[in-house]
Amino acid sequence: CGTKEAALRGADALLIATEWKNFRAPSFELIRDQLKTAVIFDGRNLYDPAVVARHGIQYVSIGRKAG
Repeated sequence: CGTKEAALRGADALLIATEWKNFRAPSFELIRDQLKTAVIFDGRNLYDPAVVARHGIQYVSIGRKAG
């Protein structure tokens, strides 16, 4: 894929395994609308779970204590 947005199109889920700056301020609306299932598996704990949930996305924060 040429862009991170193109990689979302039709994907089953989003898995985050990097802390690159260009992934730090995503459009959660775009993510939700492009994925087959609105779910993010975040191995770097980049996002606030409450913020992601407000956008209607299931968020699995790998390694973070459930709050």
